[in-house]
Amino acid sequence: MAFLFQKFQEAVKTLAKNPMFARNPRKLQFEVDVNRLFMFTSYNRLGADAEEADIEEIIEMAGKASVDDQQKQVQENVHSQIKSICSIMDEALLPDVGGTTTEVNGQSASAHRSGLSFAVGRIGPPKQPAIPETKPLKSADLSQWLKDRNGYTVTIKPSLIPHKEAGQGLFIDGKAEVGSVVAIYPGVIYSPAYYRYIPGYPRVDAQNPYLITRYDGTVINAQPWGVGGETRQVWTGHSLTDARLNVPGNLEASDRIWRLLSKPLEGTPGAISNNVLERRNPLAKAHFTNHPAKEVIPNVMICPYDFPLTEKEMRPYIPNILFGPEEEANMKRYGTFWFKLGSSRNNGQVSPVMKTMVLVATRALCDEELLLNYRLSNSKRRPAWYTPVDEEEDRRRWS
Repeated sequence: MAFLFQKFQEAVKTLAKNPMFARNPRKLQFEVDVNRLFMFTSYNRLGADAEEADIEEIIEMAGKASVDDQQKQVQENVHSQIKSICSIMDEALLPDVGGTTTEVNGQSASAHRSGLSFAVGRIGPPKQPAIPETKPLKSADLSQWLKDRNGYTVTIKPSLIPHKEAGQGLFIDGKAEVGSVVAIYPGVIYSPAYYRYIPGYPRVDAQNPYLITRYDGTVINAQPWGVGGETRQVWTGHSLTDARLNVPGNLEASDRIWRLLSKPLEGTPGAISNNVLERRNPLAKAHFTNHPAKEVIPNVMICPYDFPLTEKEMRPYIPNILFGPEEEANMKRYGTFWFKLGSSRNNGQVSPVMKTMVLVATRALCDEELLLNYRLSNSKRRPAWYTPVDEEEDRRRWS
C-alpha cells in the first residue's frame, strides 16, 4: 500500500501542471486544488483493499475528467464520510426509541433515528425549533466514542509550533488515512450579500483570527462557535459574540460612497437562522488549526463542502448557520463591491445547499498536530510568524 501511495503522490504533483487547467491564475489555483481533492478523497474511498489498477484509474480520471465532474465527485466523497460520522454520533446520542441500545461510558444510547425526527409532525413553523431529546453525554465522551468507531477524533492542545503566537493547536487523536475528513470549520456563514454584517466590517480580521474565505466569496466566522458546548441546542451564532467587535474602525478614505459602503450594519431580527445544532460535535474545531513552521509541510488542506439542506437527519452535526435566508442571493460584483440584484433565488440548484468547509488529510496521520497552509495574501503585510509554503500558490490564490 505504501508503494501505491507514493505513486499516487507523484501523480498529484504532476497533474498540477496539466495544461487542461485554466490560465487565469486564481482559477488555475482553484482547479489545481479541486484536482488534488479529487485524488485524495477518491483514494480514501477505495479503502485498504485498493489495488494498483484502482490507483491507475484514479490518476487517469484526474487527468481527463472536467473540473465540474471532479467537483461533483469530491462532494460525493466528502458527503459519504460525513454521513458515516453523523451515523456514529447518532448511535451515541439518540435515546432508545424501539431500536438497539448501546453503551457509552455506562449510558445507553440508540443506534437509530435522526436528531430532528422528533420534531416532525408539528403543524406550522414553530417560533423556535423543537430540541430533540439526546443522551446527556459529555463532549469528551462523545469524542472518545467517535475515536473508537471511526479511528480518530481531534483535540485542542498547546501548539508545538515554535513561535509565541501559535497558542492552541488542533491535534488528531488516533489514525486517519489520506483523504479523510478530519475537521469541520464551524460558525456563521456570510454570502457576499451580507459582508457588511460581519462584525468589525470593513476591517473584519483586525480582531478576529477565525475568519476563512472560500473561492466563491463565502466567508465563515468561527469566532462565535468557540470550542463548542455540552448540549444539543438552538444556536443563533450570538452565544460568544462580543459587541465591541462590531466597530467600523478608523476609516481613512474621504470618498462618500466608500464611507457609506464601509459602515457596518446592525443584524436585524431573524437575520441569522435558528437551527438545532449538536454543540458537542468532536470535529467542529477546524478553526484551531495552525499554519506550519518554516520548512514544514502541511498535512491537511481546505475542502469546500456544500451541505445539502435536504439532509435533515444530518443537520444537527453541521456546525454552521447562515446569515440571511437559506437561498442564495442574486449578486453582481462591481470592482471590490458586491451588490444584491432583485429577489433571492437558488440559482437553479436542484436542492438548496449550505456552503461550508472541511479539512481533508493530504497524507496518513497519526497522533500529531494538524497543519494548514493559510495562504495569506501577499498584497498585505503578513505576520512575522508567517512563512509561505508556496509563494506562487499564495499569489495565484489572491490574484
